[in-house]
Amino acid sequence: MSIVKLTRELLHSLEQIKPKEFSVVVMPDFFLDRLITYDKDVHHFSKALERVARRKGGSIHGVKQTQLRGGNAANTAAALAALGAKVYPIIETSPLGLCILKFYLDPFGVDLSHVKKHGNMSLTTAFELTYEGEEVNEMMSDLGSLPEFGLDDLTSEDFKILRKVDYVCVFHWAGTRRFGTELAEGVFNWVKRGKKGKTYYDTSDPSPKIKDVPILMKRVLLRNLVDIFSVNESEAFCYASQLSKDVEGLQKTLKPDELAKECARILANRLSARIDLHTATFAGSFTKNSKVVVPTFEVPVLRATGAGDAWNAGNIFSDAMGLSDSCRLTMANAVAAYYISSPAGEHPTLTGLIEFCSKQCR
Repeated sequence: MSIVKLTRELLHSLEQIKPKEFSVVVMPDFFLDRLITYDKDVHHFSKALERVARRKGGSIHGVKQTQLRGGNAANTAAALAALGAKVYPIIETSPLGLCILKFYLDPFGVDLSHVKKHGNMSLTTAFELTYEGEEVNEMMSDLGSLPEFGLDDLTSEDFKILRKVDYVCVFHWAGTRRFGTELAEGVFNWVKRGKKGKTYYDTSDPSPKIKDVPILMKRVLLRNLVDIFSVNESEAFCYASQLSKDVEGLQKTLKPDELAKECARILANRLSARIDLHTATFAGSFTKNSKVVVPTFEVPVLRATGAGDAWNAGNIFSDAMGLSDSCRLTMANAVAAYYISSPAGEHPTLTGLIEFCSKQCR
């Protein structure tokens, strides 16, 4: 089905349903991000740095820089709250970090009562530039207190809210370097025993802890702890490689999009979770018995960082609204497209999203 027909179907669904209230916990990361947008490619950037180094240091002028809210949990919180969800971040940061979080999230009505301020703030500098004609982002991060964040940092009030909400989302497994697997296992176990909320997992890039991936697979992914497992193409490849010896061989014979779909299919066949795959060109939802794939929107790409977080928010929101798989994926794509094409880097309200989709149908 074409993107126009899918968008019209989504608009019809949004007009028919009455948005219901639902609540979400997101954890555990917030970063203060500095985005450095370099308007040339990686090779040119390398040469510019070398020229400065040769003269023993100095400035490169005219480089656009932006300071903004970062971190998978914090970004997803903002995007979900903009759409109308009640969001509870469980995050550890510094006193300054909490003040900055209030600046960014208070306008959306996000409940920050579960944010801890006795740690160190996480910081990232991200370079946005081009490589072989494609927009890429390269991030250098100071993880702050995130590597040591674990179950022992959760209070009794945190455990109570985990049992009350409709969705519990855990992100950034590699950043929680010491206790990431234990955190996901313990939180999802607790939620499952409460028999209410859905569990949503997006590990982000697992490569910084690649040797620990088999343990994550065994203790979390191969058990019935995750309802929805959100991955991009590289993450799908990484986890599918743990389950099938054929995956690396497929890399030589399949085109990238087809390889991503095959990896998602392998994951869906072996895991209990629904596999939700998001890429730059399409999104797909895979279970043992079904596969739905829809194209993404063609919009001007003004930023790369945070697109996956916006996509997750749209995916969770439309799942909560009970939309069909094709509408759900189209809405997730629309939320991400709205964000990456927004000059101000704004997340859409539901009204704003409907206006965006209406324009796409013209």
